[in-house]
Amino acid sequence: MRFMTLKELPMLRERGTCCQLPATIDAGWAVSRARLLKALADPTRLSMLAALRGAQAPFCICDFTAALDLSQPTISHHMAWLRQAGLVEAEKRGIWVYYRLCPALGAPLLALLDAALDY
Repeated sequence: MRFMTLKELPMLRERGTCCQLPATIDAGWAVSRARLLKALADPTRLSMLAALRGAQAPFCICDFTAALDLSQPTISHHMAWLRQAGLVEAEKRGIWVYYRLCPALGAPLLALLDAALDY
């Protein structure tokens, strides 16, 4: 029978004391990232982003209502989430509003979007 020897590890801190986090967390940054991730955490919004990511031209709300079989108010609600997260922008043409991915999305956000969409 083999016996294991126990090695005593050094105590890094005392019980009941807190450690300082290695990085300062900016509350504004956390809120904006949470908003972004919430916008991505919906099947309808992901479908809309996938369509916009592969689009050559902006889409109208009516294009989404037909493709996703959802009402205009529902599509507008989802588009508002995407706009607030800074993922899409709108352009009004007459009575219609057309949407496209925000051209100012940086490489890190595009990489996150591509990962979420499996591009």
